[in-house]
Order: sequence, then structure tokens, then C-alpha cells
Amino acid sequence: MSLVNRLIFDIRRSKSPVFRFIKKALRFCFSPVLPPLPRLLLGPLRVAYELHFLTVTLCRSLLTICYRNPLFQARCASFGHRVVLEGLPFVSGHLAIHVGNDVKLGANITIISGSACDQPNLILKDRCSVGWNTKFTVSQEVIVEEDVLISYDCRISDSDGHRREADLRAAGVPPGPKDVRPVRICRYALIGNGSHIMKGVTIGEGATVAANSLVITNVPPYSLAIGNPAEILFRNYGLPTSARKKRPVESQPGQASSPGQG
Repeated sequence: MSLVNRLIFDIRRSKSPVFRFIKKALRFCFSPVLPPLPRLLLGPLRVAYELHFLTVTLCRSLLTICYRNPLFQARCASFGHRVVLEGLPFVSGHLAIHVGNDVKLGANITIISGSACDQPNLILKDRCSVGWNTKFTVSQEVIVEEDVLISYDCRISDSDGHRREADLRAAGVPPGPKDVRPVRICRYALIGNGSHIMKGVTIGEGATVAANSLVITNVPPYSLAIGNPAEILFRNYGLPTSARKKRPVESQPGQASSPGQG
């Protein structure tokens, strides 16, 4: 055991008063505590607390207006109005990005294109929202339609990123056109956090993908998919209010009939 490892071991075991003191000091440094403050100080500190986050928000807004938004607009093939950026997306490759109106993009979004097709396209239509830490892998085409909500930590890919054949995969041969199939997420769909949408999948209109699901087959409209691999748990799930039909009122047993009824 090296000298440093031996020292760390002795501190963790606290074999002597010196090592116990060092362990307590280190614990305080990593997890500092403070006794309750006098109430006289709480009012000014509360104001300082709110000013802290107000300053952070203003700085982020200024950074987005002057830096993030212009740079990302320059990277996109088309860019709509009132687009909200919470961070500068990382884009790698030769794909074309089309962003519609009122789109909201969270921070730490990654967009990577493959080399199987000449012109990959990522299309984000009006009013869709993409959460933090979401990653797109686009080799041909990924379409996110209107009013789609994609939560955080999601992965959406139209390619596996490698060849299916074991020998070609081991040789490092990049995916070919047959290894790529486009992905479409239809309007009003909801993709739960941590979900993976794989190649060739179409998420139907208004469908819901539960959190941490792996979707490898199409999801019908207005249904709930959950699991790894995802399975359809409910149909006619999340229907819009305009699609709900009012059930006719049935008379209860023994209820008197209204005049004119037989």
C-alpha cells in the first residue's frame, strides 16, 4: 500500500485522536453547517437571496440575447420567431436544422449527424419543447411536429450508429443507408424523461411515452406506451376534450317517467 493510500485508510479508520480530528475537519469542509441565524438578519438576507437569482437570470438573458441566440441562428437552415434558448445547443456534423415559431430548447442539448446520407434534417415545428440534456442523432431525418413536449434526458436517433453485421461493426465500417430509418414524433405527443426513441419509429398524434421507456416500434395515436421495450398499455389515452362524447343520461330503475312518455 502506498503512503498516500495508507494515510487515507488511517483517516477513514480514525485509529488515533489525530486521525479522528482530521476526519472531523474534512467532514466539516465537505459538509459545512451553520447554526440558526438571528431573526434580525433574515429579512436583509432574504432580499439578498432574491437579488442573487434575479441577477443570475438577467445575466443569462443577456447572454442568450447577445450570444447564444445569434450563434445558433447562424447554425440553423431556418429559424422561427420567439424561440426560447436556455443554453447553446452543441451541434456536430453537416445536418440542416429547421426551427419553427415559439420553440423552446433547454440547456445541454446535443445534436449529432451521421454520415450515411448527404443531407440529414432535424425539423422542430411550431411550439414544440425539448428538455435539458436531450440528444438527437440524425443520419437522415428526425421530425418533431407541432406542440410536442419532450422531457429531459431523452435520446432520439434514426440510426443505431453502427452496422448490424458483426464483422463490419468490428472493422469500424460506418452505417449505410439500410441502417437508417427516419423518426417522426407527431403533434401533441409527450415523451417522458429518460426515454429513448429508436430508428424507424413514429409516435402517433397525442401519444404518451412514459418515463425511461425504450421505444422500438410505432406508437398509435392517443395511446400510452411504457416499458423496455415499450408496450402499449392503454389506448384512447389523453384524448382532447373536443373528442370526448357525452354519455346519454339513463333513467334509474323505479324512476318516474316524464309526462308524455309511455
